[in-house]
Amino acid sequence: MFETVIGLEVHVQLNTKTKLFCSCPTSFGEHQNTNTCPTCLALPGALPVVNKEAAIKAMRLGYAINANVVHSSNFDRKSYFYPDSPSAYQITQLTNAIVQKGEVFIDLEDGTQKRIGMTQAHLEADAGKNIHEGSHSKVDLNRAGTPLLEIVSNPDLRNASEAISFLKKLHSTVRYLDISDANMQEGSFRCDVNVSVRPKGQEAFGTRVEIKNMNSFRFIEDAIAYEVQRQTEAYEDGIYEQEVYQETRLWDTEKGVTQSMRGKEEAADYRYFPEPDLPPLVVTEAMIAEAKEMPELPDAKVKRYVEELKIKKYDALVICSEKELAYFFEDILKAGASAKNAVNWLTTELLGRLKKTEFTLSTSPVSASKLGELVSKIDDGTISGKGAKDILDVLMEKEADISELIDSMGLAQVSDDGAILEIIDTILEANPEKVGEYKGGKEKLFGFFVGQTMKASKGSANPQKVNELLKERLG
Repeated sequence: MFETVIGLEVHVQLNTKTKLFCSCPTSFGEHQNTNTCPTCLALPGALPVVNKEAAIKAMRLGYAINANVVHSSNFDRKSYFYPDSPSAYQITQLTNAIVQKGEVFIDLEDGTQKRIGMTQAHLEADAGKNIHEGSHSKVDLNRAGTPLLEIVSNPDLRNASEAISFLKKLHSTVRYLDISDANMQEGSFRCDVNVSVRPKGQEAFGTRVEIKNMNSFRFIEDAIAYEVQRQTEAYEDGIYEQEVYQETRLWDTEKGVTQSMRGKEEAADYRYFPEPDLPPLVVTEAMIAEAKEMPELPDAKVKRYVEELKIKKYDALVICSEKELAYFFEDILKAGASAKNAVNWLTTELLGRLKKTEFTLSTSPVSASKLGELVSKIDDGTISGKGAKDILDVLMEKEADISELIDSMGLAQVSDDGAILEIIDTILEANPEKVGEYKGGKEKLFGFFVGQTMKASKGSANPQKVNELLKERLG
């Protein structure tokens, strides 16, 4: 039996307006090499100046994960030679990061939580982008100098499922904190995955293999599964030392395998030394106060939804997994909807319809207030659930007044006792044999009477009233 050990290095691109050490914009999609200046091009004599906003955003994450936010941190120079790094080094934080230690709690399948420790989160400048075209390559330095927060976990993860849960929790947290858009397609949330296996019970870690630059939850899960299988088979075949060595590998999405990229560098290979052009980063009381201003985070939201709104924890976890979903849900409640019905009508009815279209929640043709108004009509018995679905289908196509739709579509529920009793009496008189069977103990026939009553009312009768009045009539 073998145990998997996983540690993650997550690179989060901070959503500052300017780069980490200069005033160039960080906007995405601009023409190549236009968002550049002497500093991010590493021209002689240009000096870096730390972006205050980036430091505050890093501190905010630190406070959110119960970390130690260092009031005086340092920058280091990490030397490496790639075309996308014009200075031939990266300014980062190795020895004294702005955020140290910390913890993230992930939800396991059995309903419990597991604590994942954090080593540190440090500020560093991103590299540029290599563009390969045919037999030659180009370099776009628009991204060079963009502020990154590298978040390093402890090797506390034991399988791919835990790793994905951790990444999704972290992804959700940085988006709630509004420190990054965390757009994985654009590379603003990506990670390096460190994987090793060891015999069960062995304390020493196995040989660590790094899978570089992953930006898809599905690919990360698949890459971990493949790498665990590769290393485990090497152990079982007695060729572990020959097949598994410290290296950097890439995930081939087409072949579904990891492939060797290069031998894994040690810290000495990067020739780290203190950054000579930057003094220590000393934070002020004003910066600390600003960093501590943060919204209600996912765990607190889930707890409040379960305890105060009395919704199921599973539903609360689903809604709170994305801040847009949680805020949309809360706007539905503000419009007067009950929490229980709001959950179903958001997660099943509206999202189900949106998936069939080109719309997203942020571009939904049905606003939160409109959906809340519709759900409140179900809550107070004005319309049935079926009628509400018909109205929602119309609202997906055009803007309309819900009350007017109820009238024009004839969907108002009948809750008048007299009108419903008249229908019930007609049904009972037409089915004397079944009435006798029901009173003789065949209680399953109650559903038959409910169905016949609803059919006779063309779905307009209030189902709750129908049940109550039928029970009275049938004794």
